[in-house]
Amino acid sequence: MVVILMGVSGSGKTTVGRMLARALQWEFRDADNLHPAANRARLRSGVALTDEDRGPWLIAVHTLIAGFAKRGVDAVVACSALKAAYRTMLAAGVDDVRFVLLDGSEDLIARRLATRCGHFFAPALLHSQFDILEPPPDAIVVDITPTPAAIVAEICAALGR
Repeated sequence: MVVILMGVSGSGKTTVGRMLARALQWEFRDADNLHPAANRARLRSGVALTDEDRGPWLIAVHTLIAGFAKRGVDAVVACSALKAAYRTMLAAGVDDVRFVLLDGSEDLIARRLATRCGHFFAPALLHSQFDILEPPPDAIVVDITPTPAAIVAEICAALGR
């Protein structure tokens, strides 16, 4: 199984993803590491990515996910996956993919981003991510207000693990 931990920037995908993978004894990858340098530069400068900008990145993330599935490796992948079309592309041809949406208010996440250091995402872009977010109807939806440990426990329970 590949779990795609999704949500807007600052929702906790990397923190929760690492903890979830550790709890499940699965592999973990952060899709942010697959962004081309040009995408990182745009986001760092406060310019939102277009679908065209995201295309090569989505292909790279899909290749990662398909590779896990082909090798029979269970994994957690942190990836924004904000639009239905992106999720369709990410899961194409992969049988066992589950999406988990880390859900929180724009205000809460903006406060988190204001204290985050060392990430290439400009906090001013947060609203643009909420604007394009299409919550998946079949995802596990988890409130991000509790502690990361509580969030991981909730996801594990929802996955039956």
